[in-house]
Amino acid sequence: QLVESGGGSVESGGSLRLSCVASDYSRYSMAWFRQTPGKEREGVARIDSDGNTYYADYVLGRFTISQDVSKNTSYLQMDALKPEDTAMYYCAAVRNHNDRRARAPVLFGGWLFNDWGQGTQVSVSS
Repeated sequence: QLVESGGGSVESGGSLRLSCVASDYSRYSMAWFRQTPGKEREGVARIDSDGNTYYADYVLGRFTISQDVSKNTSYLQMDALKPEDTAMYYCAAVRNHNDRRARAPVLFGGWLFNDWGQGTQVSVSS
């Protein structure tokens, strides 16, 4: 189970910090995705078990992903937020394909993410 928190409404230029607590932390990679109505889910940032990170171009330099494995938690620090960052943000994990938690996968940064949280809404006003 993946549970997100930290979403909310901010003005352009503001900051938010999202958290994702996993009942079972992925041994491979954790990530954040976002989705707006009518559009496909898109990757935002990814962090692997060895700490390696990967960012989508549209958040590079503004967002920072981190993790505390001892707490089974990943974080997404979002700074310099823009109205176009408004979306539902989802925590995701890489599970083995035969894992009972595995659902429809989405490819991001070389990994297939197939376990999803319920999402937390981020709204940025201009």
